[in-house]
Amino acid sequence: MVRQHHFDLEKFLVSATADTLPTRANASATRSDHTTRRTFAIISHPDAGKTTLTEKLLLAGGAIEMAGAVRSKGNGRRAKSDWMDIEKNRGISVTSSVMTFEKHGITFNLLDTPGHSDFSEDTYRTLTAVDSAIMVIDAAKGIEAQTRKLFEICRLRDIPIVTFINKIDREGLDPFELLDQIEEQLALTVAPVVWPVGQGGLFKGCYDLAANDFLVAGSDKTVHFEGGLDDPGLAKVMHPDTYAGFRDAAELAAEGYADFDPVAYRQGHLTPVVFGSALQNFAVDRLMDLIAAHAPAPRPQPSDKGPIAPEGDKVSGFVFKVQANMDPKHRDRVAFVRFCSGHFKRGMKLDHVRSAKQLAVSNPIYFFAQERALTEEAFAGDVIGIPNHGTLRVGDTLTEGESFRFTGLPAFAPEVLRRVRLEDSMKLKQLRRGLEDLAEEGLVQVFRSSIGSDWIVGVVGPLQLDVLASRIAGEYKADVSFEPVPFNVARWIRCENESTLQAFVKDNVTHVARDRDERPVYLCRDEWDLRYIQDRNKDIVFDSTREIVGQ
Repeated sequence: MVRQHHFDLEKFLVSATADTLPTRANASATRSDHTTRRTFAIISHPDAGKTTLTEKLLLAGGAIEMAGAVRSKGNGRRAKSDWMDIEKNRGISVTSSVMTFEKHGITFNLLDTPGHSDFSEDTYRTLTAVDSAIMVIDAAKGIEAQTRKLFEICRLRDIPIVTFINKIDREGLDPFELLDQIEEQLALTVAPVVWPVGQGGLFKGCYDLAANDFLVAGSDKTVHFEGGLDDPGLAKVMHPDTYAGFRDAAELAAEGYADFDPVAYRQGHLTPVVFGSALQNFAVDRLMDLIAAHAPAPRPQPSDKGPIAPEGDKVSGFVFKVQANMDPKHRDRVAFVRFCSGHFKRGMKLDHVRSAKQLAVSNPIYFFAQERALTEEAFAGDVIGIPNHGTLRVGDTLTEGESFRFTGLPAFAPEVLRRVRLEDSMKLKQLRRGLEDLAEEGLVQVFRSSIGSDWIVGVVGPLQLDVLASRIAGEYKADVSFEPVPFNVARWIRCENESTLQAFVKDNVTHVARDRDERPVYLCRDEWDLRYIQDRNKDIVFDSTREIVGQ
């Protein structure tokens, strides 16, 4: 029986120059329409193996010929989704990246998200642009804090999840314990699809319970057994001790857990579970087959005029991310756009709803991590980049002559506040540009004090400050440090009566700053101070989250 559950996530809002770029070859042969799109994210706790899995999915999809090498005429082009210097140096993902590849007539748009909780806001916004997700769990650690948090976001948005239990070739928790964790802690029905044959030092491969295929460890060999677990040939290819333990466990898994139900999966109530090893490239192809066969094609997207169906004739899309300086040589700014309806063609003029102006999209690009190429067309579900000079912002809606805006992109009140200190006052212009660009990306939030000229930056976690300092130094040639401020809590403030709001701002001028859109933000020492001021100003609303609106 499929169980239905609900999570209430309080903090989340419900609701290069072009002539040097290659052009995507043979696009018309496979890019048929939105039904062939699979746009998905990979989510996990840090160090669960997410980035390794990303590379192996690209390998399985034929996008690369070996882990880390792009299939191209040039040498040394990297396929790694971690392309920033700080990502390479620290071995972590700190920004979302997009990779597009095709196989068997299906276009896969893979969005790799940061695993570290300090960069969760980037991840949350990226999840608004996908139709399904792969949840990676470390077999030795089980469900961890960030995994649970990201799962709740997916649950809130009804995003279907395939679970990949990674590192099964190492010593870890019992497979049944891992499945029970998913059912009990995430309240999600599990359906084992690929089961491990041994574990750790005794790992011998994986068995596809649906296809009755034995994937033999240490080789590319796959053995099919027409009789399934009862096939007498199965015992002949395994050591007797391995076979006995595997047979008992596989039968118990098949009988004790739900059968895979594609409908329940697409509704977000059931997760198919694949045991494997990203590092050893075990069961990754089976994972991709699941996505291709059963993950949903593009789904309707929420807007202020109701859901926008992917079958719609007119083009529409929204900006869920802006990335500065992907190509430092050109100091570029690229807006990541998820298309939601219609058939986009290069050169189209689209309405930029926020500015009420038309935007000619002459040089749309598709992504392969940092690599890019011009694309001639896109359909609902596709993610493309639009190079621009600050015209497009996160939350913006693009349409083909229609007036509505997509909704549901969240912004969160920061949890760490620091004053920016510029080491060389002659670099003020560079600092201002860097803060504006990186705030536009969503890496940090930038506030200006009502008194004085201090910049205060707000982040989710302290690691973002390291990234901010590194990127300003590397990309804008300005050295900065950070100083404590007497504030630890920030809340956007609003009131139905504008005069009441202005009076509050005037009376609390030392505690009020402005964000980059000139919205007033109340800063205070702690939650106790916040409750104190709230109790004395009942007409003022203090928001810990807000919706990013493209208007």
